[in-house]
Amino acid sequence: MVALTAAQRARDAIGALTRSVADFPTTGVIFRDLTPVLADAEGFAAVVEALSEGFEVDAVAGIDARGFLLGGAIAHRLGVGVVAVRKTGKLPPPVLACTYDLEYGTATLEIPASALDLDGARVLIIDDVLATGGTIAATASLLAQAGAAVAGTAVVLELDGLGGRAAVESALPEGAAIRALVTG
Repeated sequence: MVALTAAQRARDAIGALTRSVADFPTTGVIFRDLTPVLADAEGFAAVVEALSEGFEVDAVAGIDARGFLLGGAIAHRLGVGVVAVRKTGKLPPPVLACTYDLEYGTATLEIPASALDLDGARVLIIDDVLATGGTIAATASLLAQAGAAVAGTAVVLELDGLGGRAAVESALPEGAAIRALVTG
């Protein structure tokens, strides 16, 4: 019997444990709830391993809130620090901020403006879902403002048909990786 790779184990867990919630957070949106995947020890371990593979970076940026869970674990696995990319109003000033569009509204993300030295650091952006790409593009903008070089982004699930990959491709530097464990 052939052993499954981390990516295959992660895809199996995602397929078995992800639940779809209709009309959340607004009517017409189908929310993909990955919390059961993250709560499953084997599924979580496989996702973290698969998202970490092949990246050599100086830091990991985890996006509020599920990206914190994944980002911290991936940073630990890679032996680097984690940058918490926060929703507006959660960090003391001064901050760098970027407002962007969601599929159901707008939001603002922030990182510390002076408390972190990211100048020249290669950073991997981590989030749970790639939908319209606005969250990851905003994070890439914040990291660039801080002087970091985005090495790539990795997500658990990429949603088809929302234009997210194209938005992220245009926001990342040429050659930066875009990894999604599952697309659907």
